[in-house]
Amino acid sequence: MPSTPPRSRKPADARQASQEWLTLDRQLCFALYGSSLAMTKLYKPLLEPLGLTYPQYLVMLVLWEGDGLSVSALGQRLGLDSGTLTPLLKRLEAAELIQRQRARDDERRVDIVLTATGRHLRRRAADIPRQLACASGCELDELSALTQRLQQLRLQLQQSLQHTSPAG
Repeated sequence: MPSTPPRSRKPADARQASQEWLTLDRQLCFALYGSSLAMTKLYKPLLEPLGLTYPQYLVMLVLWEGDGLSVSALGQRLGLDSGTLTPLLKRLEAAELIQRQRARDDERRVDIVLTATGRHLRRRAADIPRQLACASGCELDELSALTQRLQQLRLQLQQSLQHTSPAG
């Protein structure tokens, strides 16, 4: 049976359709924002026994991947500026989880190294991803696929910003 060609929308229908996209529940930004808030709330009781806030946990995750990063490399990895990162690092240093050291080859650079306590904390954090998966009702592979897709979206958005931002 041949398909019939789609009818063109009347201007009033097109206006109504575009207005429907201006509802809160249709906004990707709101879905991401609400999910981020819920995720942060979910992490809070998981991180309390470790003595970490969510942003501190993110710093520790990066350092557990590769110890001895410079402050600027750490900030780039997390997408944080030094004004946000410095207070986090000071609190982690006060908790004796990290040390800030001047680089031997360049005194202008400050490197972040884990202390023994900071390295051992990784073992205590090992079950957090499973607990998160359990709370989300998702399997780890589902969360992994979603994470990869969101990382791809973030990269596309960053590339779009680079093409639309005026040169500075």
